Amino acid sequence: MFESLTSRFEGILRNIRGKGRLGPAEVDEILREIRVALLEADVNLAVVRTLQDRIRERALGEELSGVLNPGQQVVKIVLEELTGVLGGETMPITFASKPPTVVLLAGLQGSGKTTTAAKLARWFKAKGRNPLLVGADLARPAAVEQLRTLGGRLDVPVFSEASDPVAVAAAGLAEARRLGRDVLICDTAGRLAVDEELMAEVAEVSGVLEPHYTFLVVDAMTGQDAVSVAEAFHERLELDAVILTKLDGDARGGAALSVREVVGRPIAFASTGEALEDLEPFHPDRLASRILGMGDVETLIEKAEETFEKEQAEAAAARMLEGTFTLDDFLEQLRQIRTMGPVSNLMKMVPGMGQQLKDVEADVDERRIDRIEGIINSMTPAERVDPDVIDGSRRARIAAGSGTQATEVSQLVRQFREMRKMMKQMGGAGSRAGGRGRGGKRGKGGKKGARGRSGRTTPKGPVAVPKKGLALPGLGGDDPLEGLDLGQFGGPGGGLPPR
Repeated sequence: MFESLTSRFEGILRNIRGKGRLGPAEVDEILREIRVALLEADVNLAVVRTLQDRIRERALGEELSGVLNPGQQVVKIVLEELTGVLGGETMPITFASKPPTVVLLAGLQGSGKTTTAAKLARWFKAKGRNPLLVGADLARPAAVEQLRTLGGRLDVPVFSEASDPVAVAAAGLAEARRLGRDVLICDTAGRLAVDEELMAEVAEVSGVLEPHYTFLVVDAMTGQDAVSVAEAFHERLELDAVILTKLDGDARGGAALSVREVVGRPIAFASTGEALEDLEPFHPDRLASRILGMGDVETLIEKAEETFEKEQAEAAAARMLEGTFTLDDFLEQLRQIRTMGPVSNLMKMVPGMGQQLKDVEADVDERRIDRIEGIINSMTPAERVDPDVIDGSRRARIAAGSGTQATEVSQLVRQFREMRKMMKQMGGAGSRAGGRGRGGKRGKGGKKGARGRSGRTTPKGPVAVPKKGLALPGLGGDDPLEGLDLGQFGGPGGGLPPR
């Protein structure tokens, strides 16, 4: 996502950091580089000029923070202004006091409206709502069938009939009320270009539905063209917000950085993949941070919390700290991580990893995790519990069974052993810290195995358990930034066996 723009900004900011003095000449030089980077990313010229002016005014006019040097201050200003261009805050979604909450989707053909309708239905359903999908796209062959297929996967009903779009919309609204559905999502027809027929049809549908939200679905890879499309639709429909699709394939970022500033409407959601779960509320601050190469830890944590079951994760974390964590546990953790998305995408959310991944992108290949799974699956249950029993003959058998080399097996076992040893030492430290309650006394009854203030009773005494449901080393704790190290999953200096 925005690889080209991120690469340019990382270079610019790298040159800024650490500079002790930034006068008008130095600031103008930085702004020229930012201008070129944004124009190459197909950002609207008016937006580029506005952003430049804001950064220059603040960089030369603000009092410097006491804890930041001038270079760091400019980086902070660029981050804040970029966040402002993207919308500033996440758009809140509220629900109608008298259901259903009506959502109308409009856009050009090929922008991804039908798939987005299904993704929105899934998102609303995850929020505890009962959506109804209405197929008012009667122009594209099989559009309604596509919507029914997607709705079936989500267990969300789809309403449509062979009439005209306006009648379908009206009947769909009546059906939502009859079924007691509290959200209605209407998919409309698109055209290859903005034309009067399209606008008139969408306007009529809007008049019938009186939607609470009118979202324009825009292909992020269209760049500046997205701005003219958004302006044309906004004139007729009074858009509430924009949904950007195919954001994962957009290396430049022109649409995302232009639409909000020019049209004056926020970006509500962003589609970052083909799967139905790949729709997220648009967070301007997080995207700005990713564009500048600063990562996106908050999204990473949210993805992990959605994936990992809390009780299961806490139990795994406790076993880690007890030193009883097995290769079966490790394999389960890897599988859960993979459900969060490609490992390379996850690692890009870690601050500072984006630039490093350029040199090791191939090493973060999903095939490496497949090889680890193959190695572990080729072990006996006893070997997974106690890898120390694996000798030369066992290594040869495991390597042959997994289609890998004996050296890869040895490396995985060695690194797993080191990880388990490290976590056991952390558990011992937690036990010593948690074995005494307030006032330096042992827990109730003075027994060694008593539960501490925030821990878990084990044969070795109380062990601190991370509050968040994140069980892998470096992903737990109250501070998401503390100790975050995904190197063991294939990053620089990582722990996955070589291919």
